[in-house]
Amino acid sequence: MAKEVVKKIKLQIEAGKATPAPPVGTVLGPAGINLQEFCSKFNEATREKMGDVVPCEITLYDDRSFDFVLKTPPAAFLLKKAAGISKAGSKGANQIIATISKEDLQKIAETKLPDLNAYDVENAMAIIAGTARNMGIAIKGYNDKELAEQAAEAAKEEAERAKRDAELAELEAEAKEMAETTNVEVPADNTESEETAEEETAAE
Repeated sequence: MAKEVVKKIKLQIEAGKATPAPPVGTVLGPAGINLQEFCSKFNEATREKMGDVVPCEITLYDDRSFDFVLKTPPAAFLLKKAAGISKAGSKGANQIIATISKEDLQKIAETKLPDLNAYDVENAMAIIAGTARNMGIAIKGYNDKELAEQAAEAAKEEAERAKRDAELAELEAEAKEMAETTNVEVPADNTESEETAEEETAAE
């Protein structure tokens, strides 16, 4: 009799470093499977990929047994690794923060091809290039013309932003100066005028 699938869980774990501690234990513990057994099997299967983050799809069965399938590392992880950066650019394609070669792109595309909706390596390269663009990573020798256009556009936007900032600063300075020059000095109190009024009333 075939075992019944209870649940499928997806995790991203650093190769060779799975432990029963969180996040593995937090996610798989409630399922009742042998955490130590899973960690040992995962670490053995990924020991040649040390340093990579490996997505893993785990199938849980009704008898608390399990199977798992390893996927290729996330494209963003591979791109950051190739570019030597820890995080993507905050401005996406409008800010180039790193550069990789066309060869790097092809290697990543070949790695990711089994998990991509791509017909061949060229198609996979185009998909990965799009991810790289959104992360602020340029690809030398692959889309130089497009990158040059993006750089020019980014420079133009930066210049316009600087101009707006300068105009805003000037307006703020003018407003501050105007406020200072139109500031009317108010007497500390009007005790003297009140005393005069009282004296005039008494004289009458």
